[in-house]
Amino acid sequence: MIRLRPYKPCDADKIAEWVKEKDTYLKWGGIHLGEYPLSPEAIDEAYRNRNGNCEEPDNFYPWVAFDDENGVVGHFIMRYLNGDNKILRFGWVVIDASKRGSGYGEQMLRAGLKYAFEILGVEKVTIGVYETNDIAHACYKKIGFKEQGITEEEPWNVREMAISKEEYFH
Repeated sequence: MIRLRPYKPCDADKIAEWVKEKDTYLKWGGIHLGEYPLSPEAIDEAYRNRNGNCEEPDNFYPWVAFDDENGVVGHFIMRYLNGDNKILRFGWVVIDASKRGSGYGEQMLRAGLKYAFEILGVEKVTIGVYETNDIAHACYKKIGFKEQGITEEEPWNVREMAISKEEYFH
């Protein structure tokens, strides 16, 4: 069973390993962190800087997904998109390459949605997936995310997707 916990600096090594291939790094959105290959130190520094950003208090939550047998298997962030904390954005979703295709991504996202809707009380969760990432797109659709349109973002266009609390629980 997949469970979530907040990111810890010791997770940075695994995350850097998962995004070491340039294509994965780009699909993950690492280009926003500004360097390739992405080092564990850069990940940890970016997260510490975001978490300590006084202009965005309590608005950036890195999480990891794990199970008891396989340790940490995935990672994603959550951040609020509006001032009343009713819309949450999932981003920087990545699964351990050796675990892909085993259902961990779906389990991780379902755990994140449950947390978002039941604990945080959000009304809607959004996610963006690069047009070239068909596997992630299929996973999000399977969970119930619906396409909302395309956003132009380098290096590829992003398919915007969303799911409401009502859609998730019905």
